[in-house]
Amino acid sequence: MAETAHLDRFVLDHLPPKDQQPEFIFGLPELVYPERLNAGAELLRRAIAAAGPDGRALIDHDHEFSWSRVDLISDRMAKVLVEQMGLVPGNRVLLHGPNSSWTVLAWFAILKAGGVVVATMPMLRASELTTVIDKARISHALVYETLADAVTEARAGTACLTHVMTSAELQRAAQSLPAGTRFDAVAAAADDPALIAFTSGTTGKPKGCVHFHRDVLAMADTFARHTLDLTPGDVVVGTPPIAFTFGLGGLVVFPAAAGAATAFVPCPGFDALAETIERCRATAIFTAPTGYRTLLKLADQHDLSSLRTCVSAGEALPAATSDAWHEATGVRIIDGIGSTEMIHIFISASGDDIRPGSTGRAVPGYEARIMDAEGHPLPPGETGRLAVRGPTGCRYLDDPRQSAYVQNGWNLTGDVYRLDEDGYFWFVARADDMIISSGYNIGAPEVEDALLRHPAVAEAAVIGAPDEERGQIVKAFIVLNPGHEASDDLRSGLQTHVKSVIAPYKYPRALDFVDALPKTQTGKLQRFRLKADA
Repeated sequence: MAETAHLDRFVLDHLPPKDQQPEFIFGLPELVYPERLNAGAELLRRAIAAAGPDGRALIDHDHEFSWSRVDLISDRMAKVLVEQMGLVPGNRVLLHGPNSSWTVLAWFAILKAGGVVVATMPMLRASELTTVIDKARISHALVYETLADAVTEARAGTACLTHVMTSAELQRAAQSLPAGTRFDAVAAAADDPALIAFTSGTTGKPKGCVHFHRDVLAMADTFARHTLDLTPGDVVVGTPPIAFTFGLGGLVVFPAAAGAATAFVPCPGFDALAETIERCRATAIFTAPTGYRTLLKLADQHDLSSLRTCVSAGEALPAATSDAWHEATGVRIIDGIGSTEMIHIFISASGDDIRPGSTGRAVPGYEARIMDAEGHPLPPGETGRLAVRGPTGCRYLDDPRQSAYVQNGWNLTGDVYRLDEDGYFWFVARADDMIISSGYNIGAPEVEDALLRHPAVAEAAVIGAPDEERGQIVKAFIVLNPGHEASDDLRSGLQTHVKSVIAPYKYPRALDFVDALPKTQTGKLQRFRLKADA
C-alpha cells in the first residue's frame, strides 16, 4: 500500500477496525489499480481518451460542456479550493447542489484537490445538514447559489464548518485565474478516502459510508463495464440525486468512464424528464420502478424511442412493471441491487440474460450467496440472507452498526433472497419486511407485484399488520390509476385478483385506498411509516 496523501487523517482514523471490515476481492485484471490513483483525474483521462477532447460531456438546458472543458474548469476550481479556501488533502467538503453541470464540475474539483466529497440532497434542511457536517467533521463547503440559506443556517449551529463558497463565488474566483491555469491532481493513494456517502435513512439515522479512490473506479469497471456497455455516443439521463451513489454512478462516473454525455433535467418532475429524453435523444436512463411506471403514462405525449439502456435500482423491480415497459418500448429494464455501503450495483443482468422478476446474477468481480441465520451457505431454492463480497464493501464512519453489516468478511445487505439452479437471485423481501401470518412466510414485494398487474392499480405497498389470531395479516395500501374509484367492490375484486395470481394465503386481508405512498426524497418507499399507522 502506498503512503496516504491525506494530511488530515480524520476519516482514516475513524474507519472500522480491520477485523470488522469486509474481505475485498480483486479477481479481474481491470480491478488491479496502481498504488497512486486519483479517481477524478483518472475518470477524466478515460473520458477524453474515449470521446476525444471535444466529446460532449455535460448537457444543461442552455449550455454544453466538452470533456476537455470539464477537465480545465475542474482544474481551476481545484486551484481555488487549495489556494483560496485552504483545503488540504483529507479535508471533507460538503457538496450541496442539484443534479447539474456545476455539481459535477465541483465533484471532480474536490477529488483532484485531494478532498473527501460529502454530497448532500438539495432538499435537506439545516438541521439535517448539521447532522452530516458534525458526523463527518466537514470543514469546507461548495454550495449552489439558490441553496445557500440552508447551509448558512447549518453553519451557525456547528463549529467545524469554516470555509464556504457559493457556486457564483467559485465561478468568479475560477474565472479570475490567469489564462492557461492548470492544476496537478493530488497523487492520492488508491486506498485514500474519496467520498463519504450517507445512506438515505429509510431505517434509522443515516450512516456515513466511506469509499476509496479505487472504489469509485471499481463501480465503473464492474457493473458499468460488464452490464451497461456505454459508448461515447450515448446520452444518459436519470432521476437519482448525485448525492446518492446510484445517481453518482449513473450520471457521473459511468458516463465519464465511457466518454458518454449526461443530460440534466432542468426542473423536477417526470414531464420534464420525458421532455429531456425527447429533446436530447437520450439513450440511457437511470430511475426507480416508480419512475418507469410514471413514464409509461407519458409515452403517448413524448417520444421515448431513443432509449436503449434502462436501469432500475433503489427497490425491487416488479415483473409487472418490467413487462409493461417492454411491451410499450421493446426494451427490457436492467434491474439491479446495490447499496450505498457497496457503492453501486453488484447483482444484475442485461440483454438476453434478463429474467423478469429476477434481479440477475452476481456482477463480474463480485461473489454472492444466500446464508442462514448462523452464516452457513444455503443451497439453491432455499430462502435466506443475501451476502456479497467483491472489490467494494462497507466501511461505516465511526458507527457501531458496522458489525451488523459485515460478518465473517461478507457484507449482509439486509435483503432476503433465494438463488435458483442457474445462479439467478430472486428478491423476496427486506429482512424487516417479511410477513409471518399463521406460520406462513410472505414477501411483501410478491404481493405488490400481483396487485400491480390489475389495471386499476397505479402503486401498491404491502406490510404485515398485527393480528391477534394470525400474528400478522397482509395489509395493502393502493394508489389507483385515473378513471378508477375506491369502493368495496373494487377492494373485493383486488383481493380475488391476488388469489388468482399467487397462492391464495398471500392475499391482502386488509386493503386501504390512499392518495399517495410515503417515500424518501430518492423515491424509496417508507414502509415504517405505513407500519406505524397499521
